[in-house]
Amino acid sequence: MSRAGAPLKGRAGRLARLMPSASPSSAARTPFVLLVVLLLGGGLITLLLLNSALNEGSFRLSELKRDTTELTDEQQALQRDVDSYSQPGALERRARELGMVPGGSPAFLDPDGTVRGVPTKATAPPPAPSPTPTPTPSPGATPEDGAQADEAGAGVPSPTPSGTATPSPGAAAEPGPEDAPAPENTPATPPPTTPGR
Repeated sequence: MSRAGAPLKGRAGRLARLMPSASPSSAARTPFVLLVVLLLGGGLITLLLLNSALNEGSFRLSELKRDTTELTDEQQALQRDVDSYSQPGALERRARELGMVPGGSPAFLDPDGTVRGVPTKATAPPPAPSPTPTPTPSPGATPEDGAQADEAGAGVPSPTPSGTATPSPGAAAEPGPEDAPAPENTPATPPPTTPGR
């Protein structure tokens, strides 16, 4: 008879009882292995999705921080503008541009109906005259400088006061008052210079 069908005795029998048989246990392990592989794969996919969501959130957070910084800078610039317009000197200048004048001394009305103080009318101060520029020769001007200036301004007629005539070179000058003021538009003659200076 065959020895394969006979039960094992002794030491071999004890080892055979301790070692499970291969065919029934491999069929029971397959669903467990598939479950573990599915759990690990799902965990990895979930971890990748969570990581990409966190990265997207960090990019959005850095973008919002940059926008906050820009808006804070703009708010500070606008606050500086408001502060500069709120200064007393700026307010006074703007009020004068609008035609406002400083008020007079105020009067106060007491609760009993009496007036305390003497009210005065606010009046505008007279406007400051605008200065008119007058040409003045430089102190170190020489006749050569005057000749160059005449050549440069040859196309421009020289201003003469109205009502006076320019004398010809051979005509004698009429006597006039010594202390009469010179017309504003006539240039002053440069001081004579001696050669060698």
